[in-house]
Amino acid sequence: MQDYKVISLFSGCGGLDLGIEGGFSFLGQEYTKNPFKIIWANDINLKATKTQKLNFKDLNVICGDIRQILEADINAKQLSLFDGECKLPTVADVVIGGFPCQDFSLAGKRQGMTVQRGQLYQSMAKVIELIKPKVFLAENVKGLISWENGLAIKTIVEDFSKLGYDVAYRLFNMADYGVPQTRERVMIVGVRKDIKADFDWPKATHSSSDKSLKPWVTIKEAIGDLEDDDNHKSLPNYGYSKAKLFEGKQGNIITKADRPAPTMRAEHHGNIEFHYSLPRRLSAREAARIQTFPDDFVFVQSVSDAYRQIGNAVPPVFAWHMAQMLIKILKEENK
Repeated sequence: MQDYKVISLFSGCGGLDLGIEGGFSFLGQEYTKNPFKIIWANDINLKATKTQKLNFKDLNVICGDIRQILEADINAKQLSLFDGECKLPTVADVVIGGFPCQDFSLAGKRQGMTVQRGQLYQSMAKVIELIKPKVFLAENVKGLISWENGLAIKTIVEDFSKLGYDVAYRLFNMADYGVPQTRERVMIVGVRKDIKADFDWPKATHSSSDKSLKPWVTIKEAIGDLEDDDNHKSLPNYGYSKAKLFEGKQGNIITKADRPAPTMRAEHHGNIEFHYSLPRRLSAREAARIQTFPDDFVFVQSVSDAYRQIGNAVPPVFAWHMAQMLIKILKEENK
């Protein structure tokens, strides 16, 4: 079966992309290759695009502002850090992306759509309007649902629907899918109206209470082997923040070995959480494990850069489960 072509927007270091494509392992479990191929990826962050280019060898990764790329209707290689076709492809089956979400975050200032960055979903809408993919998938923070009593999510759903898509959204706790952290995110899916398919959201595989499912993966299960310093230092990105504990401030908590980790955040300013048993903060590699990145996924380049990229990413394991829903939708279209 030929792979479906995918355009990735706001792709960061590529967590969503890795999960959509599949073909990786995490904590001894194989996440099989999916029938998707990322053909073009874009992010404005230089370090994140370098990370993606390093880990996705043959991917056309464009570093630049998507708004400029859309405005520049030319083969504008000068907008790109890499040797590649900067112009948006004209054909793709799927568009994916986690449009910037900090402005809707419950941990942030919640400026939302009142600031330019909070309106970047419109660039994703523009790409969808131009490409007319069969399906799209977007990710955002939990605060998107509650901002201005639901105004943000209502507006976004309406804008995507006007492009000719049936749109649905749902809030997920990623611990329910084998991710060792209690990370809550909103997923938005759109299916082109000529494709008659149900929104078959992926069913939970793990639970904190349902005995018929696997228990949540704890932080110790995820990173316990890295308590051995030799094991830890044999892997890339083993550095960690040396910031001291400041009680009462965000990120200044000691994790609990028998629980999933709290959400790995991008903007922690050195205040990533403390290890459950060692006298230090979590390392970048441990944060990557908690985000379900495989150990051979390398982040460019400093510890703070790695933390930021990891915190911004969609956990690949969760993205892999979302990919199964997209596959079912596209199979219905083929029927």
